[in-house]
Amino acid sequence: MATATPGVNPYAKPNAAVTTAAEEYQDVKLFSVSGRVGRLRYIAYSVGVTFLLAIIAGVLAAVVHPFLAVIAYIGIFVIGIMLTIQRCHDFNTTGWLSLLVLVPLVPIIFWFIPGTDGENNYGAKTPPNGVGVIIGACIIPIVAIIGIVAAVALPAYQDYTKRAKAMQQQQQQQQAPKR
Repeated sequence: MATATPGVNPYAKPNAAVTTAAEEYQDVKLFSVSGRVGRLRYIAYSVGVTFLLAIIAGVLAAVVHPFLAVIAYIGIFVIGIMLTIQRCHDFNTTGWLSLLVLVPLVPIIFWFIPGTDGENNYGAKTPPNGVGVIIGACIIPIVAIIGIVAAVALPAYQDYTKRAKAMQQQQQQQQAPKR
């Protein structure tokens, strides 16, 4: 017969510490060229920072001096390059690829290239996206669609109102008593 340790219940649950290894995520650094940033976070941060600094630039230009707007726009460009370098690091590529932002419409490719799963040469995995990041990234297509609809609808409406006024004036002239 097996010998049991005195005072220990042989039918008790095991007390072994069984845990899964927690995944390591690296911190997101907005004002840095090191590290990684995921697709949604890249889109949300770049558009969010651009809108914020553009509003600040407009206010500074209106209130203080127009030259301050130039400084704010230079800040937008520098932060955009920093974020693009981190985005390049996310898909395990050198940050020099971020120079493609100087070519019109080419930076959109950074929205679609998937990042590396797990750790790569530039750091640990990016943290999962929070609700704010997801909402921020989803607002962009909505704003774009509203802008396109407004760009088409407003001129069409203005043309319609001009034609309606012209038609109304023409009808009034035809109905006016002839003397």
